[in-house]
Amino acid sequence: MKHIMCLMAALCSLQTARADQLGIYQHGTIVRMRMSDCLPSHHGFVATFGGPQAQTTADVCPEYTLISDKVVFVIVGKSSNQLIPLADVIDFRFQKSELAVRLDDAKRESRFNIKEMILRSEWDMMQKHITDQFNAQTTLAERVLTNRSR
Repeated sequence: MKHIMCLMAALCSLQTARADQLGIYQHGTIVRMRMSDCLPSHHGFVATFGGPQAQTTADVCPEYTLISDKVVFVIVGKSSNQLIPLADVIDFRFQKSELAVRLDDAKRESRFNIKEMILRSEWDMMQKHITDQFNAQTTLAERVLTNRSR
């Protein structure tokens, strides 16, 4: 009986370890895309002790704004061919210090560097502030044009 309980505990721990390794997918929506400079990749001993290195080529990579339920991410692709359609709902998970993204028709995940993260509530407040400022400027411009036409 004791051996059976140990075997069951081992099987349960394997399932838990497998779930941790795979990660749990979250859902998010891509709302903005622009091309920006690729983030430098830092690997191993040379990056640690080699000092800063100038980027030899002017590579541009896609930069996306990904909105999830609680967090807004700005992620950058590692190459210029990592493209995601706008307004697309994607599944993503954290893997080490990167975001692993799975698109519907892709066979594997694409990995993106995380450039920025902000709470969704703060991002919503910033967007409302920007919209309010734009509306105030538009109203002011309309008043100026109305006064000039009189």
